[in-house]
Amino acid sequence: MISRPREDFGPARRLLFVTGTPVSVRGGSGTFVGISVLRRALEEAGHRVDLVAPSGNSASTVSRFFFNLGARGAARNRKFDAIVGFDLDGLFVSSRGTPRIASIKGVIADELQFERGSTRLSLRFASRLEELHAKRADLVLTTSEYAASRIVAAYGVARERVRIVPEPISLIRWEASLAASRRVEREGPGILCVAHLYPRKEVASLIRALLLMRTPARLRIVGTGPQGEALQALARALGLSDRVTFLGHIPFDRLAEEYRSADIFCLPSVQEGFGIVFLEAMAACLPVVACQAAAVPEVVADGETGLLVPPFDVPALAFVLDRLAIHEADRRRLGEAGRNRVARYDAPVVAQEFLEAIGL
Repeated sequence: MISRPREDFGPARRLLFVTGTPVSVRGGSGTFVGISVLRRALEEAGHRVDLVAPSGNSASTVSRFFFNLGARGAARNRKFDAIVGFDLDGLFVSSRGTPRIASIKGVIADELQFERGSTRLSLRFASRLEELHAKRADLVLTTSEYAASRIVAAYGVARERVRIVPEPISLIRWEASLAASRRVEREGPGILCVAHLYPRKEVASLIRALLLMRTPARLRIVGTGPQGEALQALARALGLSDRVTFLGHIPFDRLAEEYRSADIFCLPSVQEGFGIVFLEAMAACLPVVACQAAAVPEVVADGETGLLVPPFDVPALAFVLDRLAIHEADRRRLGEAGRNRVARYDAPVVAQEFLEAIGL
């Protein structure tokens, strides 16, 4: 259990958060988690955070565009110390004399490279809105050096206007839920993957790696998304239906139980602006297997808290998963190091960084 003194956040501030991301894990994925944890940490420190968000669960570009048109007057006749719009959202919200912050998490221009057809076309339009948001804002926040480099390259924003604040995790909440969860013992080493099932998450590579492993490991996948049905079909085609379990969306307590019951966490994503699930795995003292790609090496220290392999390299992925499946001492060493590292991302710590980054 981590104990910590209450942070001194200075005088109470009033902030406006604007997000078109659905306010649920199912609809809003890691973006919702990051926003909600940050908001709660700021409020627990005595600040007021007003939230403007959609009432529905649609995250399409069209719905977000109309959400932003409707949110134009959100700051009218109210005094805020800062307006923070996430990703493309908050583009049209302003108040005379109030700093406007663009907090860009995923960098849509980077994400769309891994999509095709109408999805790619929709994201291209969304990226233009995000670019406009970044250029109009007084300051741009993002979650990693990698994301900052993509904002500079894709959106033409000067690097000195971009500041980095990592994603937070509420360790108090995770500690309590993990302590209350039981570990479910299952046959064979257990690998856990938690992701919104987009192509860029490369969960297909993980399923294929399972087939190459010498150890009869079992994989449990938490999450939903556009690739869900295709991934289930892949597992059936490879004859792995009895070793791969698709859990879909599950409540937080069940998620904590899955982390508690796993031996290894793996997400071979090739595009991450940060990767909150890596923090969750480290909080659960799990060794992480992931790819040497995007922002992942900034979060997962290769050889220290996890093992990183080249993107799309299924044999390499199978090799390191086998290594950890066989060697419990390696799992324990990496998991304990991750548990120590994750304290750096505890919500009160990141909330303080956030306020300092925006000059409050």
